Formats: sequence, structure tokens, C-alpha cells
Amino acid sequence: MILYAFRRLMIAIPTLFIVITVAFFMMRAAPGGPFDQERVLPPEIERNIKAAYDLDKPLVEQYVIYLGKILRGDFGPSIKIRDFTVAELIMAGAPASIQLGLSAIVLALVFGVGLGTYAALHQNTKTDFAVMGVAMVGIAVPNFVMAPLLSLIFGVYLSLLPTAGWGGGDLKYKILPIIALALPQVAYIARLTRGSMVEVLHSNYIRTARAKGLRERLVVIRHAIRGALLPVVSYLGPATAAVMTGSVVIESIFGAPGIGTYFVKAALNRDYPLVMGVVIVYAVLIIFLNFLVDMVYGLLDPKLKTQ
Repeated sequence: MILYAFRRLMIAIPTLFIVITVAFFMMRAAPGGPFDQERVLPPEIERNIKAAYDLDKPLVEQYVIYLGKILRGDFGPSIKIRDFTVAELIMAGAPASIQLGLSAIVLALVFGVGLGTYAALHQNTKTDFAVMGVAMVGIAVPNFVMAPLLSLIFGVYLSLLPTAGWGGGDLKYKILPIIALALPQVAYIARLTRGSMVEVLHSNYIRTARAKGLRERLVVIRHAIRGALLPVVSYLGPATAAVMTGSVVIESIFGAPGIGTYFVKAALNRDYPLVMGVVIVYAVLIIFLNFLVDMVYGLLDPKLKTQ
């Protein structure tokens, strides 16, 4: 297991390096610059400002300097949000983003696995068709469309929940963003669980368990669910990535003070250090969660430890 984990870790390090490199050069290749919207400055002042952020150097040299700072844990100062470093802004927004993202993943996993298992146990019945039909709608409608719809229904028409803001972290302000993030993943996980569970329920070892006289509930919980969860665990990595990147839009729609809000503003204002800092944080989080998924998959399927 240790060797298996070491191999996965060795894959993660170059992946992070590639993400940083691609993001750095893509940001610089985009039209415009961080000072294009500022009032016209005297040439000497503009040169001094660019020198302070190393923007007066050749692009490759900027890249090398930035990598050196990253290795020391220095994300640099924000260009547009004065008197704040990128690390301070990320630390301020991280709690909200983590709460929304992890809550959405847990909600999607619980309801997705539950609905998928229930549909598989009632295969080809009206219940099965209804669950899968709703799941298809959830897949077809993206979360940035679902978010305003949820706000309209539960915030405007029914006046049950606030449509924007954070309210000091009060639960009622988190419900709509979490649901908007979780709904597409609930649909994907439900369909994936249903297909996997149907296959497992028709396998030989399940027939053997039933032949021994075990009750159906024990057959499902003790034997079927473990095999059915393997594809779901594999999907958790991409699902987490989808939720984390999707939170950028959702946080902007609901006005949550997360990292996504800073990312959108920084991208529009060409705040290079802040954009890069957010990209690196998201990349590290996603790579780490994918690493955990690999470890869980290895525990569920011991054959992988020898590969």
C-alpha cells in the first residue's frame, strides 16, 4: 500500500507543475494588462510600478522568479486589492469555499448513492424510471442555471431562504448554494450507482449470498454495496473538481465570500498574482482529493495495490 501511495504521489507533483506553468503563460497571453484601466500615469511611475511586480522583465524570467517564490510559499501581493497579500485573501475566502464544496460533495454522495441503490433494487419499475428521469434533468441543467432558478423559487416566490449574502455563516445562507452545487452531482452519482448496482446484483457471489439464506438487506449492505461503490469512488475525483470549479460561479451568483469571488474579480482585472494563487490552491486541493480517492479505491479493490 505504501508503494502504491508513493507512485500516486509521484504523479501528482509533475501534474501540479504543469498546471502552474500552463496557467502562468495563459494569463500573460490574454489581452490586456493589470494597469490598462488605470488613469494615464507618467512613464517613469508606470515603470516603477511594473518593476515592483517584476512585470518589466522578460516573460521567461518572470516565470522563473514566480516559481522561486512559490517554492518558498510566497504568493506575492495582490495587484488590485491594495495592502493585502494573495495568501491573506485566500485564507479569508477559503473557509466559505471549503464549507460549500465539501457539503455539496457529501450531500451528492449520500443522496446519489441512496437514490441509485433504490432504483437498482426496483429495476425497470415506475420508481426506477422516475428516479432516472429526474437524474437526467439534473444532468441536463447546469448549476449556473439551477442557482438563479432556486433563488427565484425559494427566495423570491416562497420567501423561505435568502438569495444572496453570507449572514456571518448562518446555515440558511448556505442552503441554496450547496443545493445548486450538489444537484448535478447527485444526478451523476445516482445513475452511476444504479448501473453498477444492477450489474453487481446479478453477479455470482450475490447469488451465492442469497442462496445461503441471507436477508436481502444484508446482501445489499454487506456484499453488493462495496462492489457497486467502486465506479462511484473513481468518479469522486472528477466530481470534486467539478464542484470546486463550479463554486467559482455559484459563489458569485449568491454573493458568498469565498475564493471564487476573488478569482472572478481578479481574472477580469488581470490581477496575475491573485489568479495564480487561486489556481494553485484549487489544483492542490483537487490533486489531494484525487489522491485520497486513489487510496480509498485501493482499499476497496486490493488488486490495485500490486499494480
